Amino acid sequence: MSEPPDGKATFYPASSGSGSGPSGTEAETGRLPSDLSAERALVGGLLLSNDQLDQFTDFLRPEHFYETLHGRIYREIVDMYSGGRTADLISINPRMEGDEGYNEMGGLEYLGRLVDEVPAIYHLTEYAKIVFECASLRGLIEMSEGIRSRALGPRGDMSADQQVEEAEKMLFELARSGRPGKGHKSFKDSILEMLETAATAYKREGGLAGYSTGISDLDKHLGGLQRSDLVIVAGRPGMGKTAMATTLAYNIAKAHLNCQKTDKNGRKIDGAKVLYFSLEMSSEQLATRIISSVTGISSSRIRRGEIDQEEFSSLAQAAKEVEKTPLFIDDTGGISIAALAARARRLTLKEDIGVIMVDYLQLVTPSGTKRGDNRVQEISEITQTLKALAKELDVPIIALSQLSRAVESREDKRPMLSDLRESGSIEQDADIVMFLYRASYYLEQQKPPQGDEDAMRDWQEKRARLGYESEVIIGKHRHGPVGKADLYFDPKYTRFTNLQKADINGPVGEYGPH
Repeated sequence: MSEPPDGKATFYPASSGSGSGPSGTEAETGRLPSDLSAERALVGGLLLSNDQLDQFTDFLRPEHFYETLHGRIYREIVDMYSGGRTADLISINPRMEGDEGYNEMGGLEYLGRLVDEVPAIYHLTEYAKIVFECASLRGLIEMSEGIRSRALGPRGDMSADQQVEEAEKMLFELARSGRPGKGHKSFKDSILEMLETAATAYKREGGLAGYSTGISDLDKHLGGLQRSDLVIVAGRPGMGKTAMATTLAYNIAKAHLNCQKTDKNGRKIDGAKVLYFSLEMSSEQLATRIISSVTGISSSRIRRGEIDQEEFSSLAQAAKEVEKTPLFIDDTGGISIAALAARARRLTLKEDIGVIMVDYLQLVTPSGTKRGDNRVQEISEITQTLKALAKELDVPIIALSQLSRAVESREDKRPMLSDLRESGSIEQDADIVMFLYRASYYLEQQKPPQGDEDAMRDWQEKRARLGYESEVIIGKHRHGPVGKADLYFDPKYTRFTNLQKADINGPVGEYGPH
């Protein structure tokens, strides 16, 4: 009995006479990566033991085989096994008799040789990995030739930025799935994914299907943040958009750090690693905000150094805890949408990022070919790319957005979808659109002059009634109803929490976080 393959990719010439293997210069010179011995051992072993299919059908597909006949036999084995039938020499032969390449190789006699030459039945998963690795290497060669061909092609067809973005995307897909593009998915697979999502939600506290925001009053409306969704958080300046983003980012990353429960694949079921693109504030400024929220020491006092020894000790202790949080910040100003997508793919592959934040949408620049076009087209390109990226990476992307000044001209300044600035594509591409609104912000601008005691008394009563209430208005929700969540916003510590009356019998307007 021969020794099993060692797991390393070797090079064999493509077999002839059965339509096998790729054609072209590389194949003709025998330089394409393949391991036909591993392919024969895998197919022959599966004919002896179908049960081992469960260990690798999630990553190995028929097109990964260099000898295409082996791929077709593998497809028939998988189909029979999925249908509850046993695939062996006798049962699979009638299904293959119409295959010209199969008959040329000897038909049933060839299958018999495959079975007889199996080195070790318990090494099938290793053989599958070798076949997959060789297919990935061939995909890399094919991809590099395509990249080279486009780079040598006529200038103007694709800009350099576009070619780099396309290459990054293809490499990401190859690294994740073994070939560019995920291909089709059967309805059965989709149903199984749905059931797995439901099972994960059942295990989570609160029964959420998506990632918890850490704010239960908001989770009740959203059902958590769903994978592949583009979520827009919009508001006028001063409404707390960045505070909402940092609150969500820290809550999600902290939940992931503290989570003990895992799914069947060993992944934590609560929270996620977060990538935060901050185009307006530096990473140090964001860190200060988060530390302020955690310690209860205002960020302005931290920046000015107006803290005592006890507070400094509290900051140092909090920093030790916060630094463990899986939150990654990219504070590159004016980053292009192509560069943003490329960096997101790269870090997701390395760190298994689960949520992406973009602060904020209007500061992202378009790709090279789109610059100079009107702003509506630029924003359209950015939102379409973000939505495609959310689907590609299978993560929720939360992007902040400014609103137009039309809000200020209305008596009721609660925002609506028509206020989204510069492009209707924001509404079109987003799965969820949330607006932040604080009536107290506008009330502060209406403070009466000193000396008008009646007006001042009315103004103070209104301010006490409003307290720190903040409305999150859900203007679009692809997965559920629109509505409104009332939250508590603390401008001193720039954080959002649940809204709870301190004492329902006490003075109106006494609210606090919980």
